[in-house]
Amino acid sequence: MAEIKIEKKKPVWPWIAVLLVIGGIIYYIYFVDHETPTESSTEIENTTSAQ
Repeated sequence: MAEIKIEKKKPVWPWIAVLLVIGGIIYYIYFVDHETPTESSTEIENTTSAQ
């Protein structure tokens, strides 16, 4: 008789976890607002007097 080798299925959940982590990193890099106050966004009061 012929011998049939049966291989166990490899788990899929580690790949799903890796994809979720990579997706979270991409979301954080591209979609989270990283706005920091800069000099161009601060208001400057005009202190010169017009004569």
